[in-house]
Amino acid sequence: MKAAVISFTKKGSELSMILKQSAYFLEADRYCHISHTDNHCEIFERVNELVEEIFNKYDAIIFICACGIAVRSIAPYIRSKTTDPAVVVIDDGGKFAIPILSGHIGGGNELAGRLSEIIGTQPVVTTATDTGGFFSPDSFAVANNLIISDMNIAKTVASAVLDGKKIGFMSDYKAVNTPDIFVKDSESNIGIYIGEADIKPFPLTLRLLPKNIVVGIGCKRGTNLSDIENSVRCAIENAGISFDRICSVATIDLKADENGLLMFCKKYDLQMMTYTALELSDVEGDFTSSDFVKTVAGVDNVCERSAVKSSRGKLVIHKTASHGVTVAAAEKPIVIDFKRRTL
Repeated sequence: MKAAVISFTKKGSELSMILKQSAYFLEADRYCHISHTDNHCEIFERVNELVEEIFNKYDAIIFICACGIAVRSIAPYIRSKTTDPAVVVIDDGGKFAIPILSGHIGGGNELAGRLSEIIGTQPVVTTATDTGGFFSPDSFAVANNLIISDMNIAKTVASAVLDGKKIGFMSDYKAVNTPDIFVKDSESNIGIYIGEADIKPFPLTLRLLPKNIVVGIGCKRGTNLSDIENSVRCAIENAGISFDRICSVATIDLKADENGLLMFCKKYDLQMMTYTALELSDVEGDFTSSDFVKTVAGVDNVCERSAVKSSRGKLVIHKTASHGVTVAAAEKPIVIDFKRRTL
C-alpha cells in the first residue's frame, strides 16, 4: 500500500518518521509542514494545495493532526467509496487512530488497526459491521481480491448481517473459515455467489468476481498501446471473461522496457512480471510452438508460457494473434478465506 503521511508539528513529524521506519507494509512518503521539517521529507505550506495534488496518487493518506483539519482538506475531492483512498487521522499525541474515509474497500479500518499496533494508539472504528464484529462484504471482497458487482446489493447484504439474518453462500472456489451466518442452500432470500457464471442462486444475489486472470503478452518491438489494448480486449471478451478480472501481465524480459506494454499496465494499474527465455522454456505444458519466436526470443512461445509461469495455474485462453500482438491468459488458483485481511 502506497501511503502519504502528513504532519504539522514537531511531534507529528517525529511520529511520521516512526511510521515510515516501522510500517513495513507501507510504501510511505512523508510530507511535513514547513514549520517542522527534516532532511527526509517533502515540505508543504498549504495543506489544501498538497491534498489536491496527492489525493488520487496514493492508496492511503495518514494525517497526524486534528480530525477537523483532515476533513476540511479532503472534502472537495471525495468521490466514491470504491475509488477514494483510505484516510486515517492520528492525533498529535499519538493516542488515537481514526479511519474517516474508505474504511472497508480502501482498507482504512485495517490500516488504523495496524498503525495502532506500531505506535501503541487506540484505533477508533465507527463502521457498524466492525464495531459489532460482523461480516463486512466489501472488506471481505477486498481481502480476497474479489470484484463487487453491485455496491447497492453489497449494502443490502451488510444490513441483513447486522439484522442477524442468515446469508446464502455459493462459491465456485474452495472457501475456508466460513462464518456461521452463511448457509449453503437456497433457503435464504439474500446471498453471495463467488464465480464467473452469470447466475443468481438467490432472489437477491451479490455476485463477486475473482480478479485472478494473468494475461501473457508477446509483441513486436515498438507496438503501440492501442494495438496492445485492442488485442487483449478482443481475446478476453471473445473468451467470455470480464476484462476487470485481469490482475497482472506477464511477458519475456526482452519486453521489460516495451513502452506500449508499460503504458497498458499503467493505464489499468497492472503489475508486469517478466521472465527469461530459460525460465519460460522450463514451464511445463502443451503450448503453441513457433520456430520464428524461438529464433527471435530464445523460446518457442512467450504469451502462453509467461501466463502459466506467473499464474501457476491453467490456460483459459490459448495463443491469439493480431496487430503484431500475441495474447494468452491463465487463471490463478485461489482459495477464499473469510479470515484473510487486507494488510
